[in-house]
Amino acid sequence: MADYYTLLTNAGIAYETACKAAGLPIKLSQLSVGDGGGAVYNPAATDTALKREVWRGPLNALFQDEKNPSWLLAEVTIPPEVGGWYVREAGIWTDTGILYAIVKYPESFKPVLATSGSGKEFYIRSIFETGNAALVTLLIDDTVVKATRAWVTSYVADELSKLDVKQSVRAATTANIVLSSAQTLDGVAVVAGDRVLVKNQTLAKDNGLYVVANGAWLRARDANSSLRVSPGLIVSVEQGTTLADTIWQLVTDGAIVLDTTLLMFQNITQGFAPLNSPVFSGNPTAPTANVFSNDNAVATTQFVQRALGNYAGQTNYAVSTELTVADVGKLLIFTEASLTATLPAWDSVPPGGLVTITSTAGVTVKAKALETLNAQLGAPGPFVLLAGSRGVFRRLLLGGGWSFEGGDASLKYSPVLTGPYWVTPPQFDNGKSFATTEFVQRAQGNFAGRVDILALPATLNVSSAGSRIVINATGILTLPPINSVPSGANFYIYNASPGVITIVRQGADIISSFVSWGLASVTLQSVSNIVITAGNGQWVVEGGMSSLKYSSEFAAVVGTAAASQQLPGLMIKVGNIANASTAATIPLTFPVSFPNACVGLVFTPWSTSGAVFSHNGRDKSGATVSRGANAAFYFDYIAIGY
Repeated sequence: MADYYTLLTNAGIAYETACKAAGLPIKLSQLSVGDGGGAVYNPAATDTALKREVWRGPLNALFQDEKNPSWLLAEVTIPPEVGGWYVREAGIWTDTGILYAIVKYPESFKPVLATSGSGKEFYIRSIFETGNAALVTLLIDDTVVKATRAWVTSYVADELSKLDVKQSVRAATTANIVLSSAQTLDGVAVVAGDRVLVKNQTLAKDNGLYVVANGAWLRARDANSSLRVSPGLIVSVEQGTTLADTIWQLVTDGAIVLDTTLLMFQNITQGFAPLNSPVFSGNPTAPTANVFSNDNAVATTQFVQRALGNYAGQTNYAVSTELTVADVGKLLIFTEASLTATLPAWDSVPPGGLVTITSTAGVTVKAKALETLNAQLGAPGPFVLLAGSRGVFRRLLLGGGWSFEGGDASLKYSPVLTGPYWVTPPQFDNGKSFATTEFVQRAQGNFAGRVDILALPATLNVSSAGSRIVINATGILTLPPINSVPSGANFYIYNASPGVITIVRQGADIISSFVSWGLASVTLQSVSNIVITAGNGQWVVEGGMSSLKYSSEFAAVVGTAAASQQLPGLMIKVGNIANASTAATIPLTFPVSFPNACVGLVFTPWSTSGAVFSHNGRDKSGATVSRGANAAFYFDYIAIGY
């Protein structure tokens, strides 16, 4: 045993056991000192009192050791006006008068001015170990205890660390990093002792404030516990190529459990206003703030890119390269002119996998040998991305190639896309193009407010409006009552399951987009997305990431004598003629004209007895039909146009 020590007494252990069984706290109130009866001795656990007590007073503090949670530290200060004896023993007492712990103390003389010619304030700290440290409380009289300098310093530091505004950091991350050793972040070479804001980790639970170390990094003291990391936490960045002098706020709401809750930070230096835009307009001496309505504003592509800051998974390329499966899901930025990006082998990429590519100077995108790169309008690759444009390429669910499904308008309308019915329109200015819902959703990656539902609820909750609802199950999903949802509220529903989801209205609520088709539900295929908006007494389906089935590019007119189907770029019309005329020709007029031209017309006779039909000329409105000998005008027709 050590020369000097603290023991829990048998009586103290019995008291502790009784408190634990009854669910009561262990209350310690006083510390006494004694002279050991005039000599040093070895206290024992069987002791119930000191050998000879000379002074007793209230505890100043009782707290757990930071590094050893089972250790308790008890502190007391003996005032200068008492003394004239040696301190060789000490005891810690419960509020019920039980000697809880006994201390063998190094022999020390406590002088008193009146008799010794010198006086001093005497400070005693006792450390003891207990398996029930969390149950121990300090019972003190705040009017008589004294706080030590160390205790005050620790207390003030603890309280400051709970504030939302934190000490600034030297630099901040712009991509996922390994949390160890000195390294360069945003152009800043951080070294041991530097504070860093980590905000781009693949596992967002690892984001937060850290202190750089030569080994593994530790969270900064003012942000190393759930109590010290709260919603609204704000920190400033001192240096960096792109993030110097910016201010970041923790926008994760609700209760936070450190190392479990996903921590998301947002740049609040200039809000979401375009960079370098004026904050005020009018006379500088009497400024008038610009007021914007976020409910009515239209987001531009530039707005979305700036609002998102550094895209999650961003990778910069400076040379031509063949992409790999590891690049799927990232934003690939090419930074030099005349580069070529070859997409990874399509059969190595999961169905639906996205590759998003942008360029600051222009880049050519092509598929590997024998793999097809198809645009929605039928033009084969390669594609040329103009400087500042962005393209999204998806691995086709069926077939053997890649499909370009949208991105910046400057790519979709580039003159390199040609086809049999394609007329090259003017190119768009990417800085002024509007961002579509699809573009925003893809650019943002994991949708803000995403809610994963593993088991389908009977009815969606109104509180889900505005969130992206990712469903990993099949079945029937019922919309909430229309009169309980604010007009204009959106439900973003994404089907991530291998099956289908049927979305139905509740009661007499109307899904207006489908009423003309006689439908009361929406079928959402696997890996597809749809946006449903609450209108005035009805639901409106507005399309989504993969819901082209429900977009304005698709439409149908159904009938027994005439019908039509509109597809992206083409239209198909079918119908029949029952006319017993013996004239050589009759006119055929389509119920609905093609917008531009009819490019194909096929006839099928109702009878096989020598009936032959042809046309003497066709246009977007119809044709002149000729008959063969001994044939009446009874036939079906199929017309194709655009």
